[in-house]
Amino acid sequence: MISWEQLDAARLPGGGELRLKRRGTEFSIMLGSNELMNSRLSGSEEALATLAAARIAGRVTPRLLIGGLGMGFTLRAALAALGMEARIEVAELVPEVIAWARGPMSEIFAGCLDDPRVAVREDDVAAMINAATADFDAILLDVDNGPEGLTVATNDRLYDHGGLAAIRRALKPGGVLGVWSQGPDGRFSRRLRDSGFVVEEMKSRAGRGRGARHVIWLATNGAARDR
Repeated sequence: MISWEQLDAARLPGGGELRLKRRGTEFSIMLGSNELMNSRLSGSEEALATLAAARIAGRVTPRLLIGGLGMGFTLRAALAALGMEARIEVAELVPEVIAWARGPMSEIFAGCLDDPRVAVREDDVAAMINAATADFDAILLDVDNGPEGLTVATNDRLYDHGGLAAIRRALKPGGVLGVWSQGPDGRFSRRLRDSGFVVEEMKSRAGRGRGARHVIWLATNGAARDR
């Protein structure tokens, strides 16, 4: 059995540490004892992108904001699902995660960061949302293990009523918010509806057809669709 090797670590704003580990060709990103992601289990992160892309199909120049680069599963799935006119911005708060994507995990990313449709910003996704007004066709959030600030405590503001109001302002009419979660959260579903979203709550396996069942919320901005 090959043992895990720690390749690097990154301090998080407000405390905590991310650790990048490798075992053979397998990678893991850990926060304390919690495994945030594993290169063998990408199914639900890919579903976050493909399900959202299906709901904005037909838009001529779709613009997406992805919160959290991670191992690039959501980004690569979005690129595969959308045409060459799409524009995708990825907000990643931790600079080391971007460095890992271009360094030890570059084979996993398979050049997607150099795709002309992609712009990676070293920035807080909440700040990018707050600066936007009807800019995005879809906003996809995979910055925590669910709708609460696990990795960075201030991420809580993404999921409260004020954060959801900011997301609605940042979305175009009929735009879609997608949120990945390790498990269900009835209170968050109610907050989405209370905030004016039309909500679907879906299940997706961690791996392709296997592994734990994760939850994906698809919340459509209730205004009439504008193509």
